[in-house]
Amino acid sequence: MTTHERPFGRYLEDFVVGDVYRHWPGKTITEADDHLFCMITMNHHPLHTNDWFAQQSVQGRNVVVGNLVYSLVLGMSVPDVSGSAIANLEVETLQHKHPTFHGDTIHAESRVLDVKPSASKPDRGVVTVETKGFNQAGDEVCYFRRRVLVWKRDSAPKRARPYNPEDAWE
Repeated sequence: MTTHERPFGRYLEDFVVGDVYRHWPGKTITEADDHLFCMITMNHHPLHTNDWFAQQSVQGRNVVVGNLVYSLVLGMSVPDVSGSAIANLEVETLQHKHPTFHGDTIHAESRVLDVKPSASKPDRGVVTVETKGFNQAGDEVCYFRRRVLVWKRDSAPKRARPYNPEDAWE
């Protein structure tokens, strides 16, 4: 029997400048997703929640609130980029390049721009990545660049479970 641990995030040594991570899976954004996100964040702009209002807008229909698109694309990148991170340090830039509409399916990719060991703490370093979100037509809908503080492999806390994994399949 082989036990497989799902990778979740990477350590400093795993990042190579120029590498691209194609995040999986994508997600279709529903009207319910958009409305719930708007209500939770108290963004009640009618472009997102009022069909009649949106039909009279430049886009002619409801537009998904940009912070939902950003949050979704960021979330897609977590298993590949920051799942083992100490902290997200900075979002340098955030751009919404094309509108996203109810029913659009978003996919995302990240590219490593820079990897720097910490000068003051030898157990960690900073990784800079840029991430893009694309709709089903291949239009880039979201772009951001961020810096993430990550552990070096030998210094990272060991993964633990609240039970003894050796007893799980006896």
